[in-house]
Amino acid sequence: QVQLVESGGGLVQAGGSLRLSCAASGRTFSSIARGWFRQVPGKEREFVAAISWGGGSTDYADSVKGRFTISRDKAKNTVYLQMNSLKPEDTAVYYCAAGRLLGRDLRSYDYWGQGTQVTVSS
Repeated sequence: QVQLVESGGGLVQAGGSLRLSCAASGRTFSSIARGWFRQVPGKEREFVAAISWGGGSTDYADSVKGRFTISRDKAKNTVYLQMNSLKPEDTAVYYCAAGRLLGRDLRSYDYWGQGTQVTVSS
């Protein structure tokens, strides 16, 4: 089992920045990919960004490319999502995920955090 705990969400004005953290514990050696997804009420959970734990390859949704940066700290077993130039449409619950495959599909990920709310005011 892998446990994921997100932190860093909150309320920010449009144009501002936030950094989300996702700390992992447990049997993390089998999870080679870490991802961030987000969800708003009434909509499906959508891909935001992902990183391969070993090589550090990254992938971003078009909607956040150039504004968000995903990174990892192997020593702390933590993944980060730096979010800059935030827009009201970025408002959502953000979820961290760990899985066996680097990808945009939710089915690639086996473990999920509890989510952290990000609210961007206009």
